[in-house]
Amino acid sequence: MKVICIGRNYAAHAAELKNPIPDEPVIFCKPDTSVLKNNQPFYIPDFTNDVHHELELVIRICRQGKHIDEQFAPKYYDRFTLGIDFTARDLQQNLKEKSQPWEKAKAFDGSAPVGRFVEITEEMDVKNLEFALEKNGKCVQIGNTGDMLFHVNRIVAEVSKYFTLKVGDLIFTGTPKGVSAVKPGDRLKAFYNGECLLECEIK
Repeated sequence: MKVICIGRNYAAHAAELKNPIPDEPVIFCKPDTSVLKNNQPFYIPDFTNDVHHELELVIRICRQGKHIDEQFAPKYYDRFTLGIDFTARDLQQNLKEKSQPWEKAKAFDGSAPVGRFVEITEEMDVKNLEFALEKNGKCVQIGNTGDMLFHVNRIVAEVSKYFTLKVGDLIFTGTPKGVSAVKPGDRLKAFYNGECLLECEIK
């Protein structure tokens, strides 16, 4: 299993970090050791003093594919959940200033909690899914897939140009605005349609 992530996929989030709007999906990867399941706690690593939460819709790949045409992309994912792309913002900024890859700031162990998966039904409009994140009971992020710069199907098509997608692979589709730092004792809850799919305690 591999974890593929899309950066800067919401214009408002790009603006809040003063990043340019991309003209194609920004792709990076995390190893399988980044994944946290079953509401496991997240431990802030000792190499950072500024970890931010980034709530994201996550899709699960259900069949192997390469060079997938966008119109056929829905056949390649069957479930979604909510996940958090934890980012060591201080380390990321340092790496960006040196024009180095982001992996140390994005792909460290435990940096990708994922929640309970929901089956995608014919009645669902994947282009209009709303989701939200609460921190200590206060809503801090709200997103809707309709605000994505690159829709899920475009993401699947674009990613499959470079990587063969396999059953069980996860794609994090980008975060809306509202990212902020976490500290020990914080509790995060991620909701889709009023239903909590993910909980994560910060330690």
